[in-house]
Amino acid sequence: MRPRIEAVQPVLGSRDVAASVRFYEQLGFVRVFVDDAANPRYAAVVRDGAELHLQWHDAKEWADGFDRPAYRFVVADVDGLHREFRAAGVLENITPVMDTSWGTREFHVRDADGNGLQFYRAS
Repeated sequence: MRPRIEAVQPVLGSRDVAASVRFYEQLGFVRVFVDDAANPRYAAVVRDGAELHLQWHDAKEWADGFDRPAYRFVVADVDGLHREFRAAGVLENITPVMDTSWGTREFHVRDADGNGLQFYRAS
């Protein structure tokens, strides 16, 4: 029998882990753990079946202007999730919901560190 991959838990870079945790809590994620409450450098948040880890990186790493990764989340109710985020105060770095030419309905959010979050479903 072939070994099964049970889950993926991406690690997102963060210049301020405490601020990142607060942002993801605004999106409805719940903090699972933080390595140091006074000066966090690593934390995890979870919502439904999605777990994200947040790891501190020195701000100098962002000075080069490299593109940040994007993470795709499959959701059944794209429009409802978009309304939820807007009602929670996510008003910056969020796109309108759109139907794409490649057959998805989606919207995008960027966190303060430029990590892209794409929430979508097949149209």
